[in-house]
Parts: sequence; structure tokens; C-alpha cells
Amino acid sequence: MRKAFSMLTAIFIIILMSVVAGFIMNLSGKMVKGTSSQFLREQSVLLAKSYTEYAILAVTANEHNTSNCLNNITGGYGDDGNGNYIYNIDVNISYIGNTVTDPITGLAIASLQGQCARELNLATLAITEKSPLNIIVDVFVRYKQLDHPDGTNAPDITYHRRSLQKI
Repeated sequence: MRKAFSMLTAIFIIILMSVVAGFIMNLSGKMVKGTSSQFLREQSVLLAKSYTEYAILAVTANEHNTSNCLNNITGGYGDDGNGNYIYNIDVNISYIGNTVTDPITGLAIASLQGQCARELNLATLAITEKSPLNIIVDVFVRYKQLDHPDGTNAPDITYHRRSLQKI
């Protein structure tokens, strides 16, 4: 009787420990997936900030009075092992303002209408003599969840950042 009780106690403890180990493994898997998702999102936020600054730099380097305005920038970052990017970045730039005025005379010296296809003709109250041009920068960062059960058929996750910049 005593040996049977010891055996039943040992079996009960083994079953109890296996159930606890199963719960720990399940919780550990969820934590790894959450950490992976958080890393991908934080990386997309940093990429959106970087591409916003890059778009501002590209617009200021582009001579918008004599050449075509810069409307779109695309890029990619990271390699998933199959030759595809993990992050696909698309930057759309819209210009605000009807004309560029001479700060001394106040007369219009150039019109953005002919050069900027995506111009937004809004009120010119935001346009000052020191900053005759404003842009809206829309950055879209698309990525797939790396550990998604569907693999490459997983839907894209998109992070969007919009900012208004004085040039």
C-alpha cells in the first residue's frame, strides 16, 4: 500500500510538472512573438522618420523653380533571405502654395503650378517671405510579420507618418 501511494504521488507530480512546463512554453512563445512584433514596428517608425528627413533633404536639394518637382521616393530595407526587402518604403510629397514671391518686392517670381503635378492650392497664409514653400510628406512603411503562419502570403502591415514641413 505504501509503495503504491508513493508511485501515485510520483505520477501526479510528473503530470503536474508537465502541465506547468506546457504553460511556460506557451507563455514563452507568446512573449517571443510579441517582442518580434514590437521590434518590427519600432524599426518601421525609425525608417519613417529617416525617410521624412531624407525627403526634406531631397526637396531642398532639388531646384523646384527650374526643374520638375520631386513627388515620390521609394526604397527598401532589410533582406528576408529570399532577395526581397523586409520593409518597403514609399514617400509621397505634396507641395503647398500657389506662387513663390520675391521677399523684397512681394511680386510673384515663379509659379509652382507648371512644375509640381501634385500641388495643393490652399490658402497662401502659411507661406511667408522667408519660407515661400511648404510640403506635406506622407511616408508609408509596409512590412510583413516574419513569423506569420501564412508565410509570404501574410498581409502587409503599414505604418503611416504625415508631416508638414516649411522649406
